[in-house]
Amino acid sequence: MNTQLRLPRAAFMTGLLTLAAALPAAAETNIVTSIKPLELLVRAVATDDVTITSLVAPGGSPHNYTLRPSQRRALEQADAIFWVGPEVESFLTRLLANNEFSGRTHQLMGQTDSHNEEAPHADDDQSREHNHDHDTGDDPHIWVDPQLALEMARSIAQTLSKLDSTNAQAIQQNLQAFEQRLNAREVSIREQLKPLQNRKLFSYHSAFTRFAEHYGLQLQGVLTLNPALSPGAKHIAEVQNQLKQAGSACLLTEPQFNTQWWESITDGLDITFSTWDPLATDIPATPEGYEQFQQSIADAVLNCH
Repeated sequence: MNTQLRLPRAAFMTGLLTLAAALPAAAETNIVTSIKPLELLVRAVATDDVTITSLVAPGGSPHNYTLRPSQRRALEQADAIFWVGPEVESFLTRLLANNEFSGRTHQLMGQTDSHNEEAPHADDDQSREHNHDHDTGDDPHIWVDPQLALEMARSIAQTLSKLDSTNAQAIQQNLQAFEQRLNAREVSIREQLKPLQNRKLFSYHSAFTRFAEHYGLQLQGVLTLNPALSPGAKHIAEVQNQLKQAGSACLLTEPQFNTQWWESITDGLDITFSTWDPLATDIPATPEGYEQFQQSIADAVLNCH
């Protein structure tokens, strides 16, 4: 009797295995981003089953990064590649020009205006005007401006939705939720920073500029024009003179770069130091990560108080 019971069950299990083998495997979605802040934007709109790889390792800088062989393989296997553009990730410029990446590479610098024209948002007239005012300059650090980041997230969502392996409806829902959270955080940060709008701020390089402009902060000067190179004696003298004339000032430094040279020129001056990270190194890659990144920048300014 036991044998008779086992045989049908064995046949049933064999049938299930055969059916499972015949079904197509769930397609994976592999996304590569150049820097962590873009990873945060992808994670904000993507579904949980999307795999995201960020190229610039913790402690590195996109201005002088060297790609590892394993990262080249990640690029080859990616369904979509997001980067800011050659002004930031110069190490990717020649590689992404190859035909093998054609159609999968998406440059986000300079794309926000065209995306607005293709997919206008009913409640975002003011945001589009803001983008037009601030995206006409040459500063490529667009991800620190929350409204430009929102436009990038919309562009990312549009790209992800076109992939066969993604859930377009879920992506749009995630995008709407992200927009609501981001706008609420922006209002909160603006209120937090009101007492510091007259604080004299200096930054290590221009990455902080768009954040300062967006929130109406006074950025008095930038220590180095190109963080990949040591500044010349003339520029150092000009910065030192600016710092002296500012009286009490706050210098916003970055963990990716050597601090020795500017420590020497600030010796004896009345300067408060605060550190912010434009690459969001310590921010968890969660759907709420970008809002936490914005708050981390605000917290660095609040430390100048």
